[in-house]
Amino acid sequence: MATQATADEAGPVFISIRQKLSTTLRPAELSIVNDSWRVAATQHRHHAAMRAQGGSNGETHFSINVVSEAFEGKTTIQRHRMIYDILAEELQQGLHSLSLKTKTPVELQKQSQTATPS
Repeated sequence: MATQATADEAGPVFISIRQKLSTTLRPAELSIVNDSWRVAATQHRHHAAMRAQGGSNGETHFSINVVSEAFEGKTTIQRHRMIYDILAEELQQGLHSLSLKTKTPVELQKQSQTATPS
């Protein structure tokens, strides 16, 4: 399992997200990117109050890619709800936005096979 983080990204919210998703979903792959700096600089300037949220360090926006067998037989909406339930505490404490990509190992394998023709 791989997670991505630079020194700036690995704040308390990032660490909590990684720990909770790793423990609960036991992912084959997990990629977490803290997009908060990008959003604060470009998109949501009117959300200045959010800078004090997200664990008081501005960790408010994340992109998460998860590959887990826990998603077998579930729709995309059900998968996303699972993640929102797992991260309910972070969402109540200032986590504002999640961009989610959720797949099963079989779906990832099929995607890889169609991306590289034989």
